[in-house]
This record gives sequence, structure tokens and C-alpha cells, in this order.
Amino acid sequence: MNSNMSVEQVQTEDFADLKAFEQRLMEVVAYVRPYAWKWTVLLFLVAICTIYGACYWILDEETSKVSFLQSLWNHPFFATSCSALILLCMGGIHKRVFSPAVITARCRNVLDNFNMSCDDTGKLILKPPRSGPTQNRVPLLRWPNDLDSRVADHTAHQHNQ
Repeated sequence: MNSNMSVEQVQTEDFADLKAFEQRLMEVVAYVRPYAWKWTVLLFLVAICTIYGACYWILDEETSKVSFLQSLWNHPFFATSCSALILLCMGGIHKRVFSPAVITARCRNVLDNFNMSCDDTGKLILKPPRSGPTQNRVPLLRWPNDLDSRVADHTAHQHNQ
């Protein structure tokens, strides 16, 4: 950092990365949300069709008299909608439906280490400072003591040769 920079310039420069991160997070959430809505509608429609077909399948008197495969053959609407529901679930539709919530939840988890959070749209929320000096802070990573001594021994050994 240049010593001639004013406090305002430093703050603007420091917050530029934060604003860029916030803007990108909001873009990602806004991009994913319409697709999640479409997948939710599709899942809802297929589930309603499956429930509707299942009611007719169960209430049919022939269902108990014939084999399972023959009863499915007699009710193609139920068989098709149930197959579509199974394929959608195996294809991971649940991941597509909940993707905006997953993205924001993971971001909240990471941002908590920096005393921040975000709302459902991706807008950053600055939290007030924590009361304790070590409360909920990420510990600094350090070399293990035995590794430090091995590194020191190795460099001393190299200098002696």
C-alpha cells in the first residue's frame, strides 16, 4: 500500500473487492433463480399428474385382479407420470430446485468467518463486531513444532556440507 494514499482512497480500494464479490454473488443467484423456478414448476406438475394417476390406479377394481405389470399397462397415464417423476429425481431435479438456497447457505457459512452474511438475493450483510477476541474466529495456520525443527535441522545440515 502506498503511504501517500488517503484513508478514503484506501477504504474505496478495500471495499472495491467486497463490492465486486457482492455484485458477482447477486448475479449468480439471479441467474440461477429463474431456472430453479422452472424446475420447481415441472416437478410440481409431474407430481400432481402422478398423484392424479395413482388415485385412478388404486380405485380401479381391475388393479387387484390382474398382475402388477398388467395394471400398469391398463393405466398408461400413471405409469408414464410415475416414470417421469422417478427419472427427474434420479436426474437430480432436487439439486436444481434448491440451488439458489444451497449457494446462499454455503456463502453464509464462509462469510460467517469474516463477520458477514448474505440475504437470499446475494446482498452482503455486515454484522456488528464480535464481543470476544477469539470467539468464532478462524485459527491461524502454523507449522507443527516437529516440522519446524526438522526444517531447521535440514537447513543447518545443508549449510554444514
